[in-house]
Amino acid sequence: MRRTLVRKIVESKTKNIKTRTQIAAMAARAFGGTALADGEDAVRELKDGWFNAAYKIRLADGREVVLKIAPPRDAEVMLYEKNIMATEVAAMRLVRRNPAIPVPQIYHFDDAHDLCDSDYFFMEKIAADNLEHVRASLPPEAQASIDLHIGEIIREINSFTGTYFGYEGNPALRANTWREAFTRIMESVLEDGVRKGVVYDHGYDEIRAAVLRHAPALEEVTTPCLVHWDVWDPNVFVKEGRVAGIIDFERVLWADPLMEAQFRPLSSEGITSSMRGYGKTSFTPEEERRCRLYSLHLALVMHTECYYRNYDTDSIYNLSRQWINEHMGWLKAT
Repeated sequence: MRRTLVRKIVESKTKNIKTRTQIAAMAARAFGGTALADGEDAVRELKDGWFNAAYKIRLADGREVVLKIAPPRDAEVMLYEKNIMATEVAAMRLVRRNPAIPVPQIYHFDDAHDLCDSDYFFMEKIAADNLEHVRASLPPEAQASIDLHIGEIIREINSFTGTYFGYEGNPALRANTWREAFTRIMESVLEDGVRKGVVYDHGYDEIRAAVLRHAPALEEVTTPCLVHWDVWDPNVFVKEGRVAGIIDFERVLWADPLMEAQFRPLSSEGITSSMRGYGKTSFTPEEERRCRLYSLHLALVMHTECYYRNYDTDSIYNLSRQWINEHMGWLKAT
């Protein structure tokens, strides 16, 4: 399933918008005193995202870079979203060690909070097209080729291994075993739901029982692998039929590779080109159980997010509700 839902925002509660004067000071620190270029278009907000503020910046020396600013420190976010900008920068710097993973260079990361009241970083601007914007215009063979390449890149990302399971930015969501870590992660989403009074079509205890029923399948996972988790079309850039860049590593975690978006059975697509590129086209019964647990987790996150964001569309709410019901039905019946 390609996540190409409309994600419009009326007024995001997490976007930390800054003035040109503030951005000029941030850029000067990052680039050795270099000023912004003249003209209003030297600072242009990128509005596709919904969590961080992002800008395309043109410097006086002609360079174009991207600025990403974390939410204000007092912004209400979900538990797994704690400290995710620092996590994103660390992950991008890590995976750049592998030339098979096309990821922008981080030019400057600042967590001093003197020029800006939250973390921010400048990164390389990818000279390519956003896949969400151009996929429909590509012939089927080009789409399949790109998806194969995405699968190959995801496999390379998963080749990095860690020392614990869970999220770097939130020690409370870590554990030495994947079963314990995933159970904590699922519980954190339900805690987020309680704080906002989220009503699911299934009771909280019913959801917990379904997870615990299939939790033994998690015990097969013994190596913490780096999982991007969020490689949907909006986070992929393409050029000349190949992937030129992957962004938004902020939600990475040390987990089971089957938690990647490429393995989410959110629809009846079956075996996809990205799965073929990854080299994973069949699943044992235990792996299928884990995929269903991870799909339920994703659907719960998407549904709960609706109570933390200001969406002006109910498409995400309705679709996530459908997916929760689908995967809960499978987990309860199996």
